[in-house]
Amino acid sequence: MFAVVRTGGKQYRVAAGDKIVVEKLDGEAGSSITLGDVLLAGEGAELKSVEGLTVAAEIIAQAKGEKVIVFKKRRRHNYRRRNGHRQQHTILKILSIGAAEAKKPAKAKKAAPEGEAQSAEA
Repeated sequence: MFAVVRTGGKQYRVAAGDKIVVEKLDGEAGSSITLGDVLLAGEGAELKSVEGLTVAAEIIAQAKGEKVIVFKKRRRHNYRRRNGHRQQHTILKILSIGAAEAKKPAKAKKAAPEGEAQSAEA
């Protein structure tokens, strides 16, 4: 089974066991996260409903990408600037593609005593 998930403004096609490099996500190595923004899912050529579908993943490492050199120059003005940048990445291992965990129903709020409710309206 495969799924297309969106994270960090990009889309990734994933299947169980895949390793992907995404924009930095909060969490430490070894912790598990859930990617809930599933755009497409299917098995082979057959597409499935994505309603309530999530992708479980484990953070393998927090890493930095390759260095990108930013060089600015204005000719004949003695202006040169050189900077480097290394983007933060998170390496994920996809554990499973499955239904969302059932959320516990929220407890009903206690109604205010009648005396307080009337004084609040006045």
